[in-house]
Amino acid sequence: MLKRFSISLEEELLAIFDEQMKARSYSNRSEAIRDLIRKTFVKEEWEADKQVMGVISLVYDHHQHKLQEKVTEVQHDYHHHIVSTTHVHMDHDNCLEVIVVKGKAREVQELSDHLTALRGVRDGNLAMSSTGKALH
Repeated sequence: MLKRFSISLEEELLAIFDEQMKARSYSNRSEAIRDLIRKTFVKEEWEADKQVMGVISLVYDHHQHKLQEKVTEVQHDYHHHIVSTTHVHMDHDNCLEVIVVKGKAREVQELSDHLTALRGVRDGNLAMSSTGKALH
């Protein structure tokens, strides 16, 4: 069931919000505000070290000596957190590895940190999410 409520914002803040809303292709303010609220709750679940899900993306030079072996070794150390992996050859030198993960937030962050710290990893990112159980 939806409930309506109103909020008051300074004119300048509302203008910035509307610009961001349009830039992100929200169809209305309500959906943009709902998304902000959801993101806040997901962040709180991560900070409270609850059960979460995420996606780790790595871009790395596959010519880096033994890097693929090290990536695989770290993944095996955290095998109970890995749901799925996808490996993509971007070009002659670069690979993209996408790893879907789940577990306690601290452990998932630790896995991401270990992977992105490997020599030869050019870019690493952890996108966090949760089951959203607290949002129902």
